[in-house]
Amino acid sequence: MKFSQLVKRVGGDGADAWDTHYRALAAKERGENVIILSVGDPDVATPAPVVERAVDALQAGDTHYTAIRGRGTLRERIARLHESRCGQRLAPEQVIVLCGAQNALLVSMLCLTQAGDEVLTFDPMYSTYPASLEASGATLVRVPLNRDDGFRLDLERLRSAITPRSRVLSFATPGNPTGSILSASELAAIGELACAHDLWIVADEVYAGLAPEGRVPSLAQQLPERVVTIGSLSKSHAMCGWRVGWMTGPRELIDHAENLVLCMLYGLPGFIQEAAITALDMADDAERRMRSYCERRAALMLEHLQGIPGIRPLPPQAGMFMLIDVRDNELDGAAFAQGFFDRHGVSTIAGSAFGTQTRDCVRLSFAVEEPLIVEACTRLRRYCADLRAEARAPSRR
Repeated sequence: MKFSQLVKRVGGDGADAWDTHYRALAAKERGENVIILSVGDPDVATPAPVVERAVDALQAGDTHYTAIRGRGTLRERIARLHESRCGQRLAPEQVIVLCGAQNALLVSMLCLTQAGDEVLTFDPMYSTYPASLEASGATLVRVPLNRDDGFRLDLERLRSAITPRSRVLSFATPGNPTGSILSASELAAIGELACAHDLWIVADEVYAGLAPEGRVPSLAQQLPERVVTIGSLSKSHAMCGWRVGWMTGPRELIDHAENLVLCMLYGLPGFIQEAAITALDMADDAERRMRSYCERRAALMLEHLQGIPGIRPLPPQAGMFMLIDVRDNELDGAAFAQGFFDRHGVSTIAGSAFGTQTRDCVRLSFAVEEPLIVEACTRLRRYCADLRAEARAPSRR
């Protein structure tokens, strides 16, 4: 039997990268002593008032169809949060509620691009970006960041990558896996290029609430006619499993997105939306809690990674992940990650899942209990010591 070309576009390295994670989940279900550092799902509960609101709404019978674009009150709260972060005032009609930031990214690409178009994005990028950005049939163009400068923007590389077929520039800030935040000057340069070449800008700001003071520089206020902003409650409120995300942008684009969602999602459950309203009403406190959580655990992980032979930590500016450079072990990230899990039961994500710039890295999540961070680093120290001992051992003939 034959399948469409879409199945090829949504497969590949980004999907394969999760194999070790799934093996770790299966091992954990069997009761094995594994530590999962391969996903950013905080080990803290969703704020109690959010859960209580969902339960109350369920018990009140809020289980019927809802408005496709999302309830007006929720869209008003999202617009208010957006304005507090970047200064752009939105009408609720410029907001659509979706099933997480991942769904928002896919919807935006399906509405903005088609076969023959090119979508520019930075390398490294989140592992599912290639599938999401190419689902419409557009071609992904990777623009390497400057790794030696902390994964900063290389403006000349970006400028040279733009062609007459370029349609969209998509990026995450803070980034995943790097945790780097695009500066105001970097965004200004991006904005000039976008205007000169008539590009849409799709900014994934799902980690913005974890950045210092809960915000990142943005172009939404300066270029409202061409900037799409994506957000969610997953990371800022420990609500990964609730699947609440959104996208904001020009009214006409949101109208098109609503038509697409009509045949894709048909609106989020009402009780979930009511919980989301409560979550946004307490956004400042929730985000402060998660920023403190991430800062403590990032510092703890960095402390216990120090001095481990054969690795170099690459601390993030924000987020829930830390890259480590493993090239001194004469292994690429994929081989290192697989060996680490096979020998010591710690799952990580190979850097190759995120692009060419991180093939000799692995990504560790520090969104786990503090004792697990310490234990994982202890196991990593043993693994690296074993690798170096094996490299020094005389080969047998």
